[in-house]
Amino acid sequence: MRAARETADGVQPEPLSAIDLGTFTRSRVERSVAIVIGFGCTMLGAQGLVAALGGAESRDVWHPALELVVFASLALMIVACFVGRFTRLFGSIFAVVGVVAIALWPILTGALPPTQLDEPWPFFLINVITVAAVLAFPLGWQIAWTIFVPLEWMTVRLIEFDFAPQVLPLVLLDTSFALVFGSILLTLGWVFRRAASTVDHRRAVADAAYAEAIAADAAEQERLAVGALMHDSVLSALIAAARAYSRRERELAVNMASEALTRLANTEQDAEVGPDAPVALNVIAQQLERAAVHLGSPIAVTSPDAGTVPGGVARALALAGVQAISNAIEHAAAAGLAASVTATYAPLRVTVTVRDAGGGFVAEEVPEDRLGISASIVARMAAVGGRAQVDSGADGTVVTLTWNESEREEL
Repeated sequence: MRAARETADGVQPEPLSAIDLGTFTRSRVERSVAIVIGFGCTMLGAQGLVAALGGAESRDVWHPALELVVFASLALMIVACFVGRFTRLFGSIFAVVGVVAIALWPILTGALPPTQLDEPWPFFLINVITVAAVLAFPLGWQIAWTIFVPLEWMTVRLIEFDFAPQVLPLVLLDTSFALVFGSILLTLGWVFRRAASTVDHRRAVADAAYAEAIAADAAEQERLAVGALMHDSVLSALIAAARAYSRRERELAVNMASEALTRLANTEQDAEVGPDAPVALNVIAQQLERAAVHLGSPIAVTSPDAGTVPGGVARALALAGVQAISNAIEHAAAAGLAASVTATYAPLRVTVTVRDAGGGFVAEEVPEDRLGISASIVARMAAVGGRAQVDSGADGTVVTLTWNESEREEL
């Protein structure tokens, strides 16, 4: 699951592991917002341009240069909105240029008499500047721009009229209008983006749940198939054993039972790893350590820093090793319990060793119905082309699990 990045509206959906949140709805809302902003900015920009071309200040030196910079950056933003590329870049450029232009306005214009109350061309661009921030900036900066630009314009106009009291009501009216209209635009943008992000988030959750259900159903079908196969194998072995009177028939029954146990061991695969997905050797060591902790006898398992084995082999080595650790804890009280993973290369040869310092046992005296060694260790390793050797005596027991890459083709 990837963590969601903060978007332009500040929405941060809850991270979901192994889930791609996607932006299907969000991208289309962004595109629609950009087009609507492009139309609105075109109309307001046209009003501002007409006012700029008809204003008396256009005849001096600096105003035409300021107009050129402002309206050129606005034109680039409008084109980007309709084209659907670089909208945030040109939106941020115009948002900054607009703020600077308003700040320069009283310097270029100078003081005006209180009777000259006609709105100059920057007034028509106040909300265009704020909507550019909505298009380009994160939510916090959008709010700052929506509040700051109208207040900046109010301050500029008061400076322009030398703070004459008779112009204060009109300036406050213009400022409040810009604040209200800018707040509406900001709120609409946030609502649409929030709704789109929520839709994408919910759809991703639903898709993930559906995928998990499909995987679970497939796993269940596989288990049913394996169960049927094992039922047939075990039933055949039991029938053969019941009807075994001669030595040859008994040997056949034993072989059938051994094959059934091997199949059982071979079907135990981790659903996330798969039979051939490479697994690092230190992962096997970590699995052995976790198993020992769960069994109540923590140990540190040494392992090489590099090297991988196929997933099915890693699974067999880990499960057989865990069984050996379980046997040592159960029968030797974990006395002197230790485990290690070693490897030699060219070709790769992996060895997992589990040893204890218990009293040991005699292999011939182990009842035939005890499958902890024969099925869980020996048969499991045989299923992946590996070998298991158990050496036990008065000094303890050593279980050695070996897998050689050169023997893999024999599987």
